[in-house]
Amino acid sequence: MHVIATAGHVDHGKSTLVGALTGMEPDRLAEERRRRLTIDLGFAWTDLPGAGEVAFVDVPGHERFVATMLAGVGPVPAVLFVVAADEGWMPQSAEHLEALDALGVSRGVLVVTRSDLADPAPAIEEAHEWMADSTLRDLPAVAVSAITGDGLDDVRAAIANLVAGLPAPDAAAPVRLWADRSFSIRGAGTVVTATLGAGTVEVGDELLNTEGRSVRVRGIEALGEPRDRVTATARVALNLRGVDRADVPRGLPLLTPGAWRMADSADVELRPASATPPPERLIMHIGTAAVPCRLRPLGDGHGRLRFDRPLPLRYGDRAVLRDPGRRRIAAGLVVLDVDPPPLARRGAAKARAAELSGMRTAGDVASGHLRRGLRRGAELAAMGLPALGDPRHGDWWTDDARWAEYAADLAEAERRHREGHPLEPGMPVAAAARRLGIDPALIPELARHAGLACESGLLTPPGHDPGLPPALDKAVQVLERDLAADPFGAPNAGRLAELGLGTAELAAAERVGRLLRVAPGIVLLPDVDRRALGVLTTLPQPFTLSDARQAMGTTRRVAVPLLELLAARGLTRRTDDDRHETLDPTD
Repeated sequence: MHVIATAGHVDHGKSTLVGALTGMEPDRLAEERRRRLTIDLGFAWTDLPGAGEVAFVDVPGHERFVATMLAGVGPVPAVLFVVAADEGWMPQSAEHLEALDALGVSRGVLVVTRSDLADPAPAIEEAHEWMADSTLRDLPAVAVSAITGDGLDDVRAAIANLVAGLPAPDAAAPVRLWADRSFSIRGAGTVVTATLGAGTVEVGDELLNTEGRSVRVRGIEALGEPRDRVTATARVALNLRGVDRADVPRGLPLLTPGAWRMADSADVELRPASATPPPERLIMHIGTAAVPCRLRPLGDGHGRLRFDRPLPLRYGDRAVLRDPGRRRIAAGLVVLDVDPPPLARRGAAKARAAELSGMRTAGDVASGHLRRGLRRGAELAAMGLPALGDPRHGDWWTDDARWAEYAADLAEAERRHREGHPLEPGMPVAAAARRLGIDPALIPELARHAGLACESGLLTPPGHDPGLPPALDKAVQVLERDLAADPFGAPNAGRLAELGLGTAELAAAERVGRLLRVAPGIVLLPDVDRRALGVLTTLPQPFTLSDARQAMGTTRRVAVPLLELLAARGLTRRTDDDRHETLDPTD
């Protein structure tokens, strides 16, 4: 299927031409038929020789309905530009041309209507002069009279040539379906109509509105016929489950989940429609949406837009800015970056304009993001940008220079952590990730580039011997001598405090294998289990807690947790009469 919009001044015969080509009346509203004036979008379709299925989006030509006209041509790839032979070029001809030029529409047919009333040649020449500096320059021209039928075959042939040259849409692309009409049908629910410019929609598909609400496609109709599946380009009517018509008004897009970034600002290349600078407050027209926004000029033909509501935008999107005060087109634009960096420093706007001036491709914009930091490949794709080079880990990407900066930052963070926490065995991966503001999954690979070891969730320099600081080592030596003389005489809290051995210091000594905390506050030598077993095996079996305490020459405070340790290590066991007996550790 192919979709073509009309354009041109009011009362130049756009709707009449569409009706003559399709046999359908595109004006849907009773008021339109009564006044013989198109005031809303109309839709009609037919099969044309050499072209196949062709759907037309008929737009109003009156100056009061330019916003509606923009909603009609926004998602459409080609246009029938209509000029009446007896009136020639008119004010809305010029404004429609400005809009199409701003949107980058470059394919179409110039149709001079009412050729039965005047010689079409002057109108064709005049139109070509107006179009000479636009994207629609050199359009093929045909003359027609929809009343007499003369020239209709020429129009059909021109349309066939037009659609044959249209680029094939990407049927696998994510869907961004700009609603142009929504209504309710009794027994069926909400129906949304739109032009599918890219991608594929199937019955059962899940789509999201811009608020993240999920809707299900329960039925599809195209050109008046039910379909199970429709690929771009096409006019579609979707019967939706799970949404009210008020939730999908004109201008609201339905999106493939996870495939679009909702942008509240964007850096754009501007094409002003006149020498007068655009005002700050504007209306941006994209697809069928019309969204208020603020423009901050950056310089060198670039600007930053901030939208009153987020929009699903990508690199390369084209849109129109209208001045709501003067009711005129202020500029066309091309979207460059939908996640622009902040402009906080003096001179940042000028520097950003210079950077944008060098961005000629999507790859250039992607490179800018990767220079600034890490990005997921899926995030880049949602912005319409390629992932360049190879991923650093999983779906994370950045450029070599920024990766080297991350590695240097990690090495410095590890060094500072080691200096500030000398009793810890290393810097935890989670702490390093927080310090750098990156995904913890990236730390092991980044550590390799930083020349750090990453084992057991800790970062250390290669070959790092945790050891103990000199003062702590000296205090542990004193305690080791005490325990060598009295292996089961665990020091009390006073003695530990006297030696300066708090919880952190004892944990460090235990980590390097110098001490063993049998229980909170009970500190002994690491081989105390072997020493205790040597004493307990000399007792008559089984033995009581009191027997063990007396044999080891210690207190109940020490004997109870020590027997629990031996049992946990399979060196003793408790008997049914609440006694203990030693076990052969080789069994």
